Amino acid sequence: MNEHVEFEASIPSKLYEDFGLQDKIVQLMERFSYSVRDVFAVRLAVEEGVANAIRHGNRFDESKLVRITCRIDDSKLRMEISDQGAGFELGAVPDPTQANFIERPTGRGLLLLREYMDRFEYADGGRCLILERERNSLLPVMQG
Repeated sequence: MNEHVEFEASIPSKLYEDFGLQDKIVQLMERFSYSVRDVFAVRLAVEEGVANAIRHGNRFDESKLVRITCRIDDSKLRMEISDQGAGFELGAVPDPTQANFIERPTGRGLLLLREYMDRFEYADGGRCLILERERNSLLPVMQG
């Protein structure tokens, strides 16, 4: 089995207080020679996933925590971002590309996660976001 690093962190439900989480993940990605494209995608995913857990999951309740686990090796990074909220049904979230939602200034986070990550799914009734990014992934695929 190849070398890997795993860690776990818990942060309070306050926006913009990831306590160096992104920096730690980027340092590990650099250690395993992930591309700049991979780093950009994972930074976006961490920021969006944690913000959603705080905002929509824990509803800014500072007594609730967001738990992040990360495993990285030379082929893949896997993260789980869990909140202590009530959960949700992914299929009930409106598609931000539909005409009646296109003008809304919010609601594109899940779309970005889906496009930038090789694996994007929710578990535990919507309380646990599972994300994976393959090293040197070509995502997102640009149309045009």
